[in-house]
Amino acid sequence: MGRPIDAKDRAAVKRLHKQGKSRNDIARAIKRSPSTVSKIANAFDPPLTFDRAPQVEAATAVRKADLAARRTAFAERLQDIAEREADKLSAPTLYWEWGGKDHKYAQKLADEPIPADRRAIMGVISTALDRSLKLVPPKDDGASESRSVIGDLMAGLARDYAQRHGGPPPEFVADDQAAEDDADA
Repeated sequence: MGRPIDAKDRAAVKRLHKQGKSRNDIARAIKRSPSTVSKIANAFDPPLTFDRAPQVEAATAVRKADLAARRTAFAERLQDIAEREADKLSAPTLYWEWGGKDHKYAQKLADEPIPADRRAIMGVISTALDRSLKLVPPKDDGASESRSVIGDLMAGLARDYAQRHGGPPPEFVADDQAAEDDADA
C-alpha cells in the first residue's frame, strides 16, 4: 500500500496544474503515480481536468497552416524550375563527346537543343508544373459562376423575346438558318 495523500500533495497538484503541467508531469514532480494525481485532481470542487483538447486543436491548426505555407513555397520552387527549363528550349546548347580510337574530345554549340533533348526538357517542365498545381491548385476566381449567370440571363431574355415576337431574336438564329434566309432573299 502506498503512502497516504496529504495536504502537501494536494497543494502541489493544484499549484502545478495552474502552471499548465500535464498529469504525468505533475506525477513525476511530486513522485506519485499518475492515477494518484488523477484521484487528487478529482477530489477538488470543481475537479481539476487535464483536458488538452483546446491546445491540441490549436497546435493542429498551426501545423496545418505551416504545412500549407511550405506546400505553397515548394510549389513556387517547382514553378521556378519549370520556367528555368522553358528557357533552355530555345537557348544555345553545348554538345560534347569523347570518341574515336584516340578518345578525342569534340564539342559543338547548337543554336538550340536537339529534338530528343527538347522532349526531355518538356517532360521536366510538364512534371514540375503538374506537381506545382497539385500542391497548390489554382483558386476559382468565380469566372465560371459569372459565365453561368450571364448565360442564364441571356437565355431568359431569349425566352422573353420569343414569347413576345413568336420566334428567337435575330442574333440567336443559327448560322445555317441565317444562310438559308440570305439565299431566299
